[in-house]
Formats: sequence, C-alpha cells, structure tokens
Amino acid sequence: MPDVAELIRILDVKPIGDGCYAGVAHDGGGRPVVEGSQLLAQTLVAASRQAPGRRVVSASMIFARPVDPSQQIEIDLGEVANGRTFSVYSPKIRQNGKVCTTGTVMLDVMAPDVVRHETPSPVVSGPELATPLELDVRGRDVRIVDDAYSLDPNAPVGPPVIDAWLRFDRVPDDQAIHVGLITHIMGYIPLAAALRPHAGFGLAQAHHSISTGVNAISMAIHREIRADQWMLYHHHSTFAGDGMTHAECRVHDEAGHLLASFSVEAMVRPFAGGSGKTAF
Repeated sequence: MPDVAELIRILDVKPIGDGCYAGVAHDGGGRPVVEGSQLLAQTLVAASRQAPGRRVVSASMIFARPVDPSQQIEIDLGEVANGRTFSVYSPKIRQNGKVCTTGTVMLDVMAPDVVRHETPSPVVSGPELATPLELDVRGRDVRIVDDAYSLDPNAPVGPPVIDAWLRFDRVPDDQAIHVGLITHIMGYIPLAAALRPHAGFGLAQAHHSISTGVNAISMAIHREIRADQWMLYHHHSTFAGDGMTHAECRVHDEAGHLLASFSVEAMVRPFAGGSGKTAF
C-alpha cells in the first residue's frame, strides 16, 4: 500500500519534451488498468507546470481505451491557446500508437469578483462522526457519512447519494499537487452511489459479474485547494440506465465553501456475450 508521498510522486509528472510529460501508474491492486481519475489528475499537474502562475478552472477527459499501468504514461498537452489570461490545452494520452484519452484543460490568471454566489454545503455530520474507509493509500483519510458506502450487493439500499470526508497528510505547498490530489479520487465513489438504490448490486461484483468503468469526468475548480484540510465530497447519481450512469458531485471545505464541482459518466454492463471479458 503506497503512502501519500508516493502518490504525490506519481502525480508529479515530469517534462520530456515540448508540451509532453511522463509519469507512472498508481497500482491499486485491482485490474491492470490505470484509473481514469489518476490520468486526469496527472494531466492537471502537467498543465499547471506548463502554465505556471495560472490555476486550473475547467477540465474534462474521456477515457476511450484502457491505459496499461506497466507502461510509462505520456501526456501530450496539445496547446490550443496561451493568451494574457487563459491557457487552453487539448491533452491526449497514447499507448502503442493509439489515443487512450482525450480532453480539454483551461487555466486562468483569475480576477477580482464582479458577482459571487455558491451552492451551500449539504447538512451532514462532520468527519469526527463518519466511518473511516481504507482506500489503498496510507495517509489519505477517507470517512463515509452514515455508512452509505458499501461494496456488498446485500447491503441495505438507500438513495443514490454518498457523502465522504477526505483529507491528506503532509502535502507540500504546491497548488498543482493539491488539485491533483482532490482529482485522483473523483472516480472512486460515484459508481457506488449509482448502485446503492438497487438491491443485489454492489461494487464487489465489478469486473466479476458486471462490467464497470469510468468513461468520462468533467470538473471545475472554484477556489484554491487545500487537500490537507477536511473536504466534503457530495456524490449524487442522477441517472442509471442503458448501461450508463451519471453522477453530479460537489466538493466543499469544512467551512462550507464550494471548492470544486464535477460530473462522472460510468458504465454498468453485463460482460460482453457472457464471455467474462469487459465490455470497455
């Protein structure tokens, strides 16, 4: 099990050419496929290194093909524009000559408020009353409100909502890393929220009796991030059907300020032709 320092090392991709960065995978001990949220997190760190002094404000990524964790991850940012206020990239990750991911990233120098409002944080119990959840990284403290997260298909059903508190230990004063850390976990819980209302289904079945996977993530960053302070992830799956799920999610700090918003498209399907092979 890696610790937070190792996760930071993985996210902190290194330049290898003009607008190109290289990194490695985080092995979560599951399928030999890199988590999509890790690929997006590494891409945001790369974009932040490419445009220093600017903050990621918007990003999206589609995961078209699996990325092999045994091979180096290479990110080609693909600059679209780099003006006085905004930098825009169209990043791609390729392996074996094929595009595996494609997306967009926009960074901004930021400006004073003209107007400001934000969606309030949900009213839930604090992290001290939530249930700890181990998610394969030492020093990443995840706590689930009202025991809403379960892998068990026989767990009690509930609404398609999961609230989770998150905090990391010992994070350097580097905004790119803080953004990468909060992004890295965005693909983990929305699928569990989608399965929660349905009796007889749980993530323990993933890659065994049902084929699941994150297909796309879109996100916006609203404030500077402090991943070493408590953050509340509010996951709400708004749709499941036709082999797909959709979740709308928000991240608030402990004071209730809205830090980020993101959405996740994921699949839940039978294995292709009953062959035991994933449909992705």
